[in-house]
Amino acid sequence: MGFLTQVWAKAAAATDPTPADAAVPDEKPVPDTKPDAEQPKTERKEWGYDLYPERRGETFKPKWSRILFGMEGQENLDRYKCEQNVYWCVKNGPLVKLMMGALRSSGCPMDLRRHISCEVCDPSVTGGYDPVLNQIVVCQNMAKNKSMVHGVLTHEMIHMFDYCNNDLDFRNVDHLACTEIRAANLAHCSFLSAMMQGDASPFNVKEAHQNCVKSKALASVLAVRNVTHEQAVAAVERVFPKCYADLEPIGRRIRRNSMDQQKAFMEAPLYGYDVY
Repeated sequence: MGFLTQVWAKAAAATDPTPADAAVPDEKPVPDTKPDAEQPKTERKEWGYDLYPERRGETFKPKWSRILFGMEGQENLDRYKCEQNVYWCVKNGPLVKLMMGALRSSGCPMDLRRHISCEVCDPSVTGGYDPVLNQIVVCQNMAKNKSMVHGVLTHEMIHMFDYCNNDLDFRNVDHLACTEIRAANLAHCSFLSAMMQGDASPFNVKEAHQNCVKSKALASVLAVRNVTHEQAVAAVERVFPKCYADLEPIGRRIRRNSMDQQKAFMEAPLYGYDVY
């Protein structure tokens, strides 16, 4: 039994009072494959676009109650700070610079004004990649410092790189699971982060990184696609071995508080990628 299956089974056993021999309810229907631009609003919500209201053409309207407590009402200032952080990361962030060079070498050069947008998002996310517009969203209300913006940009640029170099279909749950595995593998997980989210202990150090990657990939798939938990777990487990082993274009798993980011950036030309 895989790690995700074990975790899900334990959670289900603890929360589901239904007897084991009871009838299993029908699974939620998987959305059809119409292009996002042609989908009704209800269907677009099922595909995760409700997390990014400005993607639907809506204008964010702060609530007076939250303005009084200083939680909203500074959207223009937040956007300006977000754009400043994005610019700093593009000029100084080793992984962001590496990814931009790799995208340019792959025939998909980035234009900051065209391909990166700072927007107000749902508090459950810090960023996103819109394959319809080929655009990265940085959530200005959540990613408020350079470190967070650097992580968001690196994560979403991996999705952009996969979309540029592969026949990637984000409506295919296996494809989505694969690119989420790669992004978590290359941009996020370390032993410390695995410990913080409960996926590691002194007794399973060897598997800590893999379990962290699986957990993050599963959470991402469930956040943006209307599939059942079982379907998401199956997709992650199905593609994990191949996608976890794919380290392009960074070439290594990044350890926290190490020189790995700088080493990956300096090694990029050795693998045929431009230096941005």
